[in-house]
Amino acid sequence: MSTETSAAKFPSDIEISRATKLKPIAQIASNIGIDPEDIIPYGKYKAKVPLSYINEDKVKNSNLILVTAVTPNKAGVGKTVTSVSASLGLNYIGKNAAVALREPSLGPCFGMKGGAAGGGYAQVLPMDEINLHFTGDFHAITCANNMIAALLDNYQYQNRKSDKGLERIVWRRVLDVNDRSLRNIVTGLGGTGNGIPTEAGFDITTASEIMALLCLATDLNDLQARIERIVLGYRYDKTPFTVKDLGVAEAITVLLKDAILPNLVQTTENTTAFVHGGPFANIAHGCNSVIATKMALSCNDYVVTESGFGSDLGAEKFLDIKCRLSGLRPKATVIVVTTGALKLHGGVADASINQPNLEAMKTGIANLQRHIENMRNFGQSVVVSFNRFKHDTDEEVNYLKDWVENFGVVFAINNAFAKGGEGAADLAQKLVEVIEKNPSKDINFTYDLEDPIPVKIEKIAKKIYRAGEVTFSQTAENKFKSYTKNGWAHLPICIAKTQYSFSDDPKNINAPSGFGIHIRDIVVNAGAGFIVAIAGEIMRMPGLPEDPQAFRIKLVDGEIEGLS
Repeated sequence: MSTETSAAKFPSDIEISRATKLKPIAQIASNIGIDPEDIIPYGKYKAKVPLSYINEDKVKNSNLILVTAVTPNKAGVGKTVTSVSASLGLNYIGKNAAVALREPSLGPCFGMKGGAAGGGYAQVLPMDEINLHFTGDFHAITCANNMIAALLDNYQYQNRKSDKGLERIVWRRVLDVNDRSLRNIVTGLGGTGNGIPTEAGFDITTASEIMALLCLATDLNDLQARIERIVLGYRYDKTPFTVKDLGVAEAITVLLKDAILPNLVQTTENTTAFVHGGPFANIAHGCNSVIATKMALSCNDYVVTESGFGSDLGAEKFLDIKCRLSGLRPKATVIVVTTGALKLHGGVADASINQPNLEAMKTGIANLQRHIENMRNFGQSVVVSFNRFKHDTDEEVNYLKDWVENFGVVFAINNAFAKGGEGAADLAQKLVEVIEKNPSKDINFTYDLEDPIPVKIEKIAKKIYRAGEVTFSQTAENKFKSYTKNGWAHLPICIAKTQYSFSDDPKNINAPSGFGIHIRDIVVNAGAGFIVAIAGEIMRMPGLPEDPQAFRIKLVDGEIEGLS
């Protein structure tokens, strides 16, 4: 989210970041009751926090707020900005609040986004370090994933003349770079001394099962147990071969012993921020780590967290997977909206969504209505947060406000991008009132874990997406039987699909219904504890756009430019 508030040029995100006087991370820790002697500092302004500070009683008694959004346009709708904003606003009105977010991926930062640490006066800092290598978590996850791949290839090589070899390998390598050329490759070329020629490929690190399971693990023991359950391939008798069978779970856990610890940083107003884990919501579960969320709740009265993309992806997975597995329960849900996103769903070309067009916005409101209905069906109390840009007309804003309130939902305008916590005071106050007077009910899950795998997929597609028919490839049908036989039928479902539509077709915008969804494959993530159902043409390794942000990232007099 990037805008100007007047004729004068508004400072860039990185200019605001540099101008903010950061407090030593030891002071940030001390402010929330963490002994500075216990933290593991990564420089002056970042640290990891030991898991001993998680207090399950405090977790249950604190107030968790989920931030989700309408179906976004390509530039997004400012969901991270809103998450940071809500925490700033809550502190501004005298509450004790923190924000818990995912870590940015280098893929989008150097591809389309340029950064993912919020924006304007609602950022987590130091934004350049968070957007780049941060505390090395992504590198540790990449290393752990590829160490498994190397050890598995070695297992195949060493057993190439015995009956211990595997008929099929399903484990792929990962890299935190958008690189379409690596989606499908052949390894082991150049003679037998270089391994066994094998079809292989790369996913982006955010799609790694290591990323997903780290974000759902509760401690090191649970992390190792999850790693042991990872399915790497299948023997000739069709039985699964796991990391436990490979005998390296402890070694892989060692690589992740620091990565599992949540990262403590601060906002533009020096309030607490935990930034940890980073699975995408269109190809994974799209939530920051359970550990970071619980750590934030242990140290604060209010915690704001986000889930990726629109509510049909991130929020559904947050509730049906993360909350189901962790016991977390949000007290309120924020749905972020912009006039630009609504105009896009009203039929306006992406290049023209900044132009006044009340009629298109009216048409696109059907998308917002669908997201509100879905969150209400989960039992959530909803607040609609509007990110206003300079091109929004009073007529458009007033119409949207009246429509939301007439629909029985609380409406707030968020101006924290330009004004910090003061600009989010209205949003914060309304969140407090909702939590105190009408908190969310217990979660009405979309499906029961006892439902057969295809039934769970159909319930998500029909209840959340409003699909009319769900079809399955023969590959998926065969795997239903195999997964049930192997004892995985009870696992929750993580659907991988486009973020730009309720359907599996990115061009089918607004609030379609009655369409067909095709599940072309399913993949078991037994370590993470869910089954991924792949819909449409979604890719687990993105490509770079025609004009990647990398063209604009550079060092100028020792300062980074282009990350904003």
